[in-house]
Amino acid sequence: MHTIRIKAALLLIYFIFAMLLNSVGIVILQVIQNFQVSKEAASVLEGFKDLPIAIVSFLVASALPKLGYKKALQIALLLIAGASVLMPLFPSFDTSKLLFFCVGVAFALTKVSVYATLGLITKSKAEHASLLNFIEGFFMLGVLTAYWFFAAFMTEGSGNGWLNVYWYLAGLSLLAFALVSSTDFPALELAPQSTGVNDFVAMLKLTAKPLVFVFVISAFLYVLIEQGIGSWLPTFNNEVLHLPSQLSVQITSIFAASLAAGRLSAGFILRLIPWHLLCNICLLAMAALVLLTLPLTHEIQPDPDVTLWTAPLSAYLLPLIGFFMAPIYPMLNSAILTSLPQQQHAAMTGLIVVFSALGGTTGSIVTGHSFAALGGQTAFYLTLLPLTLLLLSSNSFHKLKAAA
Repeated sequence: MHTIRIKAALLLIYFIFAMLLNSVGIVILQVIQNFQVSKEAASVLEGFKDLPIAIVSFLVASALPKLGYKKALQIALLLIAGASVLMPLFPSFDTSKLLFFCVGVAFALTKVSVYATLGLITKSKAEHASLLNFIEGFFMLGVLTAYWFFAAFMTEGSGNGWLNVYWYLAGLSLLAFALVSSTDFPALELAPQSTGVNDFVAMLKLTAKPLVFVFVISAFLYVLIEQGIGSWLPTFNNEVLHLPSQLSVQITSIFAASLAAGRLSAGFILRLIPWHLLCNICLLAMAALVLLTLPLTHEIQPDPDVTLWTAPLSAYLLPLIGFFMAPIYPMLNSAILTSLPQQQHAAMTGLIVVFSALGGTTGSIVTGHSFAALGGQTAFYLTLLPLTLLLLSSNSFHKLKAAA
């Protein structure tokens, strides 16, 4: 077994998907400017990514053991390579929708395949946990890279020149395809899977439990907030803070860096304080940052000579919300999974994927419509509403968990 080659392939694949999955906000900004698409219309791009992830992840479990995880990865890589090539060849909003639909389908195949393969190439729980964290860390490196990589092609007056980034992404995908194809993967045999109908029924039965019901509401609200802010932050920087498109995207990388730093820090902090206390602190800090930062965004005048070092203070402060946001989702997921019997984890994971995808799509659409109708500041002020609801639901979840 070529373990090192397999690990290298998985790292490269996750790096590529990190760039594509987290480019939604960048593409929203660009389609609004270059394809004359309204904010309301552009907001659906998140749905074209998230809903296929949810649907395919749910349906794919019973089919992939027969197909094989190596073949699934090959299909996923060819799918995103083809979709990436279409972007510069046929530049349009419809092609952007097709791209994210393909990315969603491909990532669903990839995530199941990667997670299954890790169990076959590691020899202990410690090695598995270490490799999984390293891959997820590499994913965050891809997210950070995406903002600067896309921005490099977004010079003023370049028109559709930014689409040339997809030639490189297609090339990376084909490189990963060649690496996967030339590597011998271990035998990928799993126990027989239940049918999709039975999985769906099991998921529905879980939602009847008050603990699970409150959890899925909390997960939905969290992802609604995260995607609402993350997907529209480049447009906010451009239209509200009057930063050039390239700089708007570059500064948004602070949001991704904050998310990474927040999750790493939480790993240490959770050794000292209970998860629900840290959750409350994070939510209150998020609300405080919104209330303190957004007033600074009013009456900012356009500056044609603005640079990364002379941008308004609010451009650096607002993305820091990611630091406080980052620990919440993993904490909620860990809390619910450890509250349920092992045999219910698969069904619970399905619920997490589905409601996370629905929350992400809803957040982007709601923020897009409120951005268009009420302006960027008001749209971001409105995140205080789901923040308040999440504070209430997460505390209810903690009480139900303690009583269980």
